[in-house]
Amino acid sequence: LTDYSIILLIKGGNLSSTNTYQELVRKTYGLVGYLILSTLQFLYPFIAMISYNIITGDTLTKVFQRIPGVGPDNVLTDRHFIILLTTIIFTLPISLYRDIAKLGKVSLISLILTIVILIIVMVRTVTFSPQVPKSENAWIFAKSNAVQAVGVMSFAFICNHNSFLIYGSLEEPTLKNWSQVTHVSVSLAVVISVVFAACGYMTFTGYTEGDIFENYCRDDNLATFGRFCYGVTVILTFPLECFVTREVIANVFFHGNLSTVFHVVVTVVIIAVATGVSLVYECLGIVLELNGVLSATPLVFIIPTACYLRLSKERWNHSDNLISCLILAVGVLVMTVGFVLTILHPQECSHGKEMFYCFPSNVSFQNSTLPP
Repeated sequence: LTDYSIILLIKGGNLSSTNTYQELVRKTYGLVGYLILSTLQFLYPFIAMISYNIITGDTLTKVFQRIPGVGPDNVLTDRHFIILLTTIIFTLPISLYRDIAKLGKVSLISLILTIVILIIVMVRTVTFSPQVPKSENAWIFAKSNAVQAVGVMSFAFICNHNSFLIYGSLEEPTLKNWSQVTHVSVSLAVVISVVFAACGYMTFTGYTEGDIFENYCRDDNLATFGRFCYGVTVILTFPLECFVTREVIANVFFHGNLSTVFHVVVTVVIIAVATGVSLVYECLGIVLELNGVLSATPLVFIIPTACYLRLSKERWNHSDNLISCLILAVGVLVMTVGFVLTILHPQECSHGKEMFYCFPSNVSFQNSTLPP
C-alpha cells in the first residue's frame, strides 16, 4: 500500500503540474486542504524527531553504562544530558544543511548500521530467547489492539511527506526511475521490518517493549554494541525529518524561501522545541501509535488517494481508481479505530527498567508460576 501510494503521489503531481505535496493538495482541494496537509506534514516528522530523541536517550545511556568507571551517577548515564549532547554536536549541525542531497552518504551509513543491528537481533534470537519465558497466549494471531499496530507500521513505512524532496533530488526525475527507487526502497524496508519484528517477538513475546533494545539486559555486550549502532542510526535519520518540518514552515509562512538567517533560526527553534518535549516525555510506544494513526495514516492512505481520485481522467472502474478507493477506505478505518483504541488502551511503558528475566531468581519464579 505504501509503495503504491508513493507512486500515486508523484502521478498526482504530474497530473496537476506541481512539484511539492503541499502544492498538489492546494491545487486539488484548495486552501482548507492545504492547511490540513501542512499541519499533518509538520506534525509527523516533528513527532518523529521527538521519538528519535527518546530512543537516543534510552540507548546511548545504556551504552555508556558499560564503559569501565562510568557509574549510575555519572552524567553520561543521564538521558537528558545525552539528548542535549547529541543534539548540539550532531543533529543540529547536520540539520543546518540546505540541500537534502547532501544527506545521501549519511543515509548510506544509516542503512549499513541498520543491517548490523538486524544481524545482532537475529543472533540474540537464537542465543538469548531460551532465557526469556514466553508470555501467556503469546502466539494468538491478533488481539483487539491490532489496529494500533497498523498505526505503528504506518509510522515505520511512511515517506510520503518527503517523497517530492527525494524525487526532485534524482538525476533524472521520471516516473519510471521513481518507481524503481520506490520498489527497491520499500521492499528493503519490508524485509528489514519483518525480520526485526519476527526476531524481536520470538525472543520476548508479550514482554516486547516499544523500543526493542529496552528488552535486552544491561550487561549484554552484543546488545550494547547494537544499541550504539541503533543510536547512531537514529541520530543520522533525525535531520531528514527536520528538513521536512522546515520546508513546511517555509512554504506556509515564507513563500517557500528562507534567507540564511531565517534558515538557521527556524532550524534551531524546531530542534529546540522537539528536544524540550523529548526531555520531558519518556514513553516511546504511545508516541509511535498516536503519530501513526493521526499523522502517518492520512499522509500515506487518505490524502494521496483522495488527490488522485479528484485529478484522474480515467474511467471510474480503472484499476488505479478502484485501488485508490480501497486504500482510502482502509485509511479512514485505521485512523478512526486506531485513535479510539490508543486512547482507551494506551501501551504500558516500563522505561529504563531492567527486565525481570535479567535476574535469574526472577526467571525461575516466573517459570514456576506460568501455566503448563
